[in-house]
Amino acid sequence: MPCKGIKVGDIGPKLGFNSKDNGWLSFDSVRIPRSQMLQKYVSVDREGEFSIEGDLRILYSAMMSIRRMIIEGGPYYLSKACLIGIRYSCVRRQFKNTTGSKQETKLIDYQT
Repeated sequence: MPCKGIKVGDIGPKLGFNSKDNGWLSFDSVRIPRSQMLQKYVSVDREGEFSIEGDLRILYSAMMSIRRMIIEGGPYYLSKACLIGIRYSCVRRQFKNTTGSKQETKLIDYQT
């Protein structure tokens, strides 16, 4: 369980990145020693001044490459969604039949 003043939660899996764990962390009136802060790309000095460590272009390019991979995966997931929708419309029956039959018309055979 988290300590008093700390809230944590899970956001859920990322689309296409199921191996990555997304979560959030919130501090309310909690003091963290500087030696225990996660300061890989940023730092906070003794006076409380915030500064970014490393080259911003490298940090930005890593973020953009992940976004590019997500966009490139879009057509794959869209094709899977279309395949599921078409297969479902081949077996789902709905709408009254105009021929007088008691069996309803398949979605794929319905004409607008």
